[in-house]
Amino acid sequence: MSRVRPFRYDREAGVFHLLDQRLLPMREVWVQARSAADAADAIRSMVVRGAPAIGVTAAYGMVLAQRRGEDLPTADHTLRQSRPTAVNLFYALDAMRPHWGDAKAMLRAAERVWSEVELTERAIGLHGAALLRGQVLTHCNTGPLATGGYGTALGAIVEAHRQGRVRHVWVDETRPYMQGTRLTTWELGRFGVPYTLITDSMAAWMMARGEVDAVIIGSDRMAMNGDFANKIGSYGLAVLARHHGIPFYTALPTTTVDPDLHSGADIPIEQRDADELRCFGEHRMAGPEVPVANPAFDITPHRLLTGIVTERGVLYPPFDEALRGALD
Repeated sequence: MSRVRPFRYDREAGVFHLLDQRLLPMREVWVQARSAADAADAIRSMVVRGAPAIGVTAAYGMVLAQRRGEDLPTADHTLRQSRPTAVNLFYALDAMRPHWGDAKAMLRAAERVWSEVELTERAIGLHGAALLRGQVLTHCNTGPLATGGYGTALGAIVEAHRQGRVRHVWVDETRPYMQGTRLTTWELGRFGVPYTLITDSMAAWMMARGEVDAVIIGSDRMAMNGDFANKIGSYGLAVLARHHGIPFYTALPTTTVDPDLHSGADIPIEQRDADELRCFGEHRMAGPEVPVANPAFDITPHRLLTGIVTERGVLYPPFDEALRGALD
């Protein structure tokens, strides 16, 4: 599998370089982060996005803070406030905390966070590929751009195509930020996987026509009962898949499971800027006076899930028992 990397670290210069995902696929521009505030801004403004990739960026943000002699509790707080929903952010920062004050140990810890992402996602891809066949539908972006590794749901799709199991992918555009349009199509093109871009509202019709054999998406945070937050529109896909008798999976590393949350009702939902909905790129589609609701995520109830693909295998209901076993 060819590699796509959304960031790199220059040890000598002390710079974390991030591929600006807001500009893909039209332009490939790299943004430089030199401080924890820069890393937090890159997360907040969606230069980098996707739960595992956010975690890796936060870890290196702390490396940058140590190198610059910043106040580490302040840097940690700044990064924790960058985006509230993805639990990998907090997992990565917690992994860095025991090494505060030791530059070499902090760099090694950040490298471990990144290495763990790659190892777990290779396993997720292999486990997930065995579930998929024919034509698969996916939502948002769950490839290397979103993770820094091989990808979660998209990693499974690419591996299934490599094995000859998946022949075609339906890619939801994923309004309003268009991650499917801009990023997933870009990655699938690089991997040589046949795909067709559709609007989010076309998914039901494709399912009704018998042109979807499975749905697999990612997750930004999962509660211990299997409820999970993912990009807005995920819940709707789960309802549609259940109605049409189509298997519905989410793929995630176990670090995305929050052991402190009993259900999805406890997951905070990020509210994004209203102009993401009022505008299409640089073109204004609605006036600034138009009221807007713009939740970045929704909660899919565990009862709509067929299975959860993790690095430790595929988990099936009852999910509370399966998740406890996977986290032990």
